[in-house]
Amino acid sequence: MSWEVFAVKYADRNARVRADSFIFDDNHDAPHAMDYFIWVLRQGERVILVDTGYDAGEGAARGRPIAMDPREALRPLGITAEDVNEVIVTHLHYDHAGGLALFPNAKLHLQAAEMAFATGPCMCHDTLRMPFTAGHVCEAIRRLYSGKVRFWDGDGEVADGVTLHCIGGHSRGLQAVRVRTEAGWLVLASDASHFYENLWLRKPFPIVVDVQEMLDGFARLEGLASEKRLIVPGHDPLVQEMFPEGPANHIVRLDRGPLAEVPF
Repeated sequence: MSWEVFAVKYADRNARVRADSFIFDDNHDAPHAMDYFIWVLRQGERVILVDTGYDAGEGAARGRPIAMDPREALRPLGITAEDVNEVIVTHLHYDHAGGLALFPNAKLHLQAAEMAFATGPCMCHDTLRMPFTAGHVCEAIRRLYSGKVRFWDGDGEVADGVTLHCIGGHSRGLQAVRVRTEAGWLVLASDASHFYENLWLRKPFPIVVDVQEMLDGFARLEGLASEKRLIVPGHDPLVQEMFPEGPANHIVRLDRGPLAEVPF
């Protein structure tokens, strides 16, 4: 059986330039906006949330306000925070794991390499620590001690038609999610490719722990998807233009495939 897949936008950040998105970009000072998403996988009554976004407190602390609380953003899909029993955490950066505490009943699916990275000696470096927030990592540890973390080491199957694949690069234990849909095998790249341009033009994102892993990951994403246009980047505003609107204007439906071609 196939899954329904939705991208749910909860924030954006428009005060950015291309140098914030691409290493060695020729047009480095041109504006380059970023959207923030969480994703929903649904098959009958089973719901799997991919990432949690971050809350208003985190937004205030970082000067990156959210448009709506992630819990409110899910309401048009008929999902409450208490309904969410499973969360795939693609990685522990603030904008992907900053809402873990908002979903108290959820068991987490996390790469073991990501927990080791977020709690290990690499966090002695300000540059590598910057995208993490200690409270979010501690929430993942609290969930671990309450028996609500399943660790993965590389590839694995969460459910029939939902698989995880460790890509690394941007963060040591970053994982992409492959989902069987009516359009074919769709890949939620998360931050293995922030924007279509990262993947399609092989342009690395500047926040990176291993550039080779990031570059190798682009080919890995292509191998996982039924076709390249079914790779959904983690932060690209083009996602809302390319896919059909869902039950609200901040939600698009991904499982039926894009309505337009990637403009590269």
